[in-house]
Amino acid sequence: MTVRLDAVDWKILDELQRDGRMTNVELSRRVGISAPPCLRRVRALEEDGIIQGYRALLDEKRLGYDLMAFAMVHLISQADTDLAAFQERIDQWPLVRTAWMLSGDVDFMMLCVAPDLRTFQNFVLEITATPNVRNVKTALTLKQVKNAPAVPLEAGFQRL
Repeated sequence: MTVRLDAVDWKILDELQRDGRMTNVELSRRVGISAPPCLRRVRALEEDGIIQGYRALLDEKRLGYDLMAFAMVHLISQADTDLAAFQERIDQWPLVRTAWMLSGDVDFMMLCVAPDLRTFQNFVLEITATPNVRNVKTALTLKQVKNAPAVPLEAGFQRL
């Protein structure tokens, strides 16, 4: 379901993606409306599920997670119950930062972090031993060249 947004809503989303910690007063100043309607709009965007939450972006390397890798999992069965069971298992693995269910040769791709190679290797063994897993392919990252957690909003501004 697509929600209709006006120019002020798009500005609010743009500003909050840049700095989710700013006060409502500062946000209202930046988007050019008074504080009470700005707060109402933010709450409406939250209630509509467009704003899903607020969080701090952490530097995993500075916290001791020096290894980042992808784990691509091919399951034996893609029945709904088997897919759901594997998704539940993903939720229990703290080393998995993000995961996607895919079409094609790979059923799931997970972006993982680990403090070192040995920890990641042990984690891959745990994935492999999980029921319904046919095989696991991995790719260690060499360097992250882009990390853009923000949604590109230019298209929304252009629709107005």
